[in-house]
Amino acid sequence: TTIGWVRIFQLASGARLREKLLDFSDQNFLVSYSILETPQPLTNHKATLQLRRVTDGDRTYAEWTASFDAAPEEADKLAEGMGANVFQGGFNALKSHFAGQS
Repeated sequence: TTIGWVRIFQLASGARLREKLLDFSDQNFLVSYSILETPQPLTNHKATLQLRRVTDGDRTYAEWTASFDAAPEEADKLAEGMGANVFQGGFNALKSHFAGQS
């Protein structure tokens, strides 16, 4: 994993995205990235996913945040879509992947 690397991928919808890795830390359980190209009307995107150990039980606290610029009339809709589709979808995939593992 190299800071500055850019990945290009296509969503199930056919939309193409380019993301740049801004930070990655095994020690801090953290990854930050920016979206460089998206069909969504947003700019200056930066997101961070950080995991934290929960000492009560065998659990992990995950925090995924993002900031971006968008036209005022688009911002709420974009934030809701990002939360429901990207963040919740990502959390669901992680939960499914690790289900049953100790």
